[in-house]
Amino acid sequence: MQKVVDFLKSAETYYLATVEGDQPRVRPFGTAHVFEGKLYIQTGKSKDVSKQIHANPKVEICAFKDGQWLRVAGELCEDERREAKVSMLEAYPSLQQMYSPDDGNTEVFYFKNATATFSSFTSAPETVTF
Repeated sequence: MQKVVDFLKSAETYYLATVEGDQPRVRPFGTAHVFEGKLYIQTGKSKDVSKQIHANPKVEICAFKDGQWLRVAGELCEDERREAKVSMLEAYPSLQQMYSPDDGNTEVFYFKNATATFSSFTSAPETVTF
């Protein structure tokens, strides 16, 4: 899983795909953080993406860098614990301008049943599960 996190951080931006009814929704994200051995992302409860994840936790993310791309498919599980939110916000200090662990809006999710696939045009795909 560390290779996945390193790639996401190196790419800086990845795209998170959710579903709203029968319509796919994709938007840029930048948080990728390991807490207690799990890959976490962060958003705000007031956002449509949060509502979409709660309605259907199956998501996929995709990032591209230096001719290689990474896709991670899995389910997101909300972690309501304050310490998980604090850990994320400490890892991403710039988020502290918009979010705090006690604001009622900050939301962190971790991946479960995840399959990550590294691909490129020059080598065979590599798959990691976590």
